[in-house]
Amino acid sequence: MRFTLIVCTYMRPEPLLKLLQSVQQQTLFPDEILVIDGSTNEETKVVLADNKLANLRYYQVSSEHRGLTQQRNFGVNCVSDAMEIVCFLDDDIVLEANYFQQLIHAYTIYPEALGVGGLITNETQWKNVGDDYQPKSNEFYFDGWKRKDGSRFVLRKKLGLDSDCPPGFSSLFSHGRSVGFLPPSGKIYEVEMLMGGVASYRKSTLELLQFSTYFEGYGLYEDADFSLRVAQKGKLFINTSAQLNHYHAASGRPNQYAYGKMVVRNGWYVWRTKNPNPKLKDQLKWHSITILLTLIRFSNIFTTTPKKAAFTETLGRTVGWWSLLFDKPKRK
Repeated sequence: MRFTLIVCTYMRPEPLLKLLQSVQQQTLFPDEILVIDGSTNEETKVVLADNKLANLRYYQVSSEHRGLTQQRNFGVNCVSDAMEIVCFLDDDIVLEANYFQQLIHAYTIYPEALGVGGLITNETQWKNVGDDYQPKSNEFYFDGWKRKDGSRFVLRKKLGLDSDCPPGFSSLFSHGRSVGFLPPSGKIYEVEMLMGGVASYRKSTLELLQFSTYFEGYGLYEDADFSLRVAQKGKLFINTSAQLNHYHAASGRPNQYAYGKMVVRNGWYVWRTKNPNPKLKDQLKWHSITILLTLIRFSNIFTTTPKKAAFTETLGRTVGWWSLLFDKPKRK
């Protein structure tokens, strides 16, 4: 299968170079690499000019096309006609050497797949404990593997607000567990949500659907919205043998107030992508979890540093929630 890699980047020349160097070491190499740069300076352009990389085409976009979803749509329009698969990677990723080989292999195993994602392995410690293990209250267990569960999920379980779906699926009240809760078992799992920075789709699918321009700039949760819409048309999978590391570069991220507001408003938008007409019980659960997570973030003011970041994000979440009463997000 001929495939393209698209990397959308913004003000991250050094992390981008590390990613592209790991791409050059792949056992299966992309037929074309498109770097879509929304930076407001020339640093990324200079770095790429100083480091010649095979099959790479560079585009620095104007403000009209700046922002994650805009840059992705721009990149898709630049893909060559002969390509069958389009892969997306965040610019602060470093790949294992067989990432693309495993990712593309999943399409041959499941020819009905409209999209396939990989697995980030450096963010969570998993342990294989077998099929008969009984997890503790502070653990998450799936398919013979366990990991430590986050405090917010532990509290949600106690309050009866945990997701009622497996990882990678969104419940009718949203707030599910992401594909990050799938273990590094080497298996391929069916899902309905992919992480945008480690995803791939058939080019024919991208010709039918675009990334929503509702998600401006940083584009928080745009990947959930897009993959949920794709899943309404066909099947999506995660190949846990397609592994990579994510290093969360600090540059290019929004301030904590804007981030907190996006968490709530973009979260509401994605919830309605899955469940456009929720029943009262689903509405109550969505709002209850949103308020609970805001209170947990508020408590971080007293338990973590930096305290200002926790305060401003809490403020953003609070303003975002109240804004839903009179200014709900409009679908685009």
